[in-house]
Amino acid sequence: MKAIAIVLCACALFGSCTVAKDAPATNIQDLIPPRVQATSARKNSVTVIHTFVALCDNVHQGIVPVSATLGNGDDAQRNLYWGAAYGVKTFFGKSKDWEVVDCAAGPNDGLYILERCVFKRRDREAFLVADAYRGSEIKRATESFLQAAAGFAGETLSVTAHGKTYSLNIKGSANLITYTGHDGLMDFQITDGPKQQDNDERAAIILACASKGYFADSLRRTGAKPLLWTTNLMAPEAYILAAAIDGWLRKETDEQIRIRAAKAYNQYQNCGERSANSLFATGW
Repeated sequence: MKAIAIVLCACALFGSCTVAKDAPATNIQDLIPPRVQATSARKNSVTVIHTFVALCDNVHQGIVPVSATLGNGDDAQRNLYWGAAYGVKTFFGKSKDWEVVDCAAGPNDGLYILERCVFKRRDREAFLVADAYRGSEIKRATESFLQAAAGFAGETLSVTAHGKTYSLNIKGSANLITYTGHDGLMDFQITDGPKQQDNDERAAIILACASKGYFADSLRRTGAKPLLWTTNLMAPEAYILAAAIDGWLRKETDEQIRIRAAKAYNQYQNCGERSANSLFATGW
């Protein structure tokens, strides 16, 4: 799998993401049910991170194709961004810092979200809820991420860890909102996206090719702070997310978190410190 990661780094440098010109715009407010628009996000008593993962998909996304196995957007268990060595499920599942609390089919028997995994930090009451969206549902994943960043309410999950039961309010209730996958805004546009619903401060991480340039307008409307995003083509793999979350939980500065992400990227991709450092940005 290391060889695959190195190949992806080369692909990222030479254009693994393609831009669809004259893509249709979507008014995201037309896609949000009224009951969701009117509902405010509930507070959590523990730290909750919600990550939206759009599975890699050779057919439905504007990417340079990877292998048929890694790029099957309907096969979470072997997908590049989920079940592969550096996918979110596998990487966090094998981490010494996190433990798996639960993994099961997503809402509606996995109709849009194939699998939802909940991880708990071993040293504190902090939870990561990760949703694996079908590759063909990348627009829905992007919309859901923006709704969460804006503070729209989500579900309440009941999980048990070490004999204690926790109620986790996700989506806009999460303290940190993240997106991992192809930059779908290279293929489609979203206009009049969700606006901030409350006065809570949320932080957002967007691990996708050139996410700062493509997500800026939409993210600004949500009111969320861009804790970490990217300036160029890249491989959005889970070691970056893990490094950034680690710094965030330690209450490091935004710049320290950015440097953590760059170091992790260089460690796994061997792209050089200068290239890795210039790839990540924080703030506006």
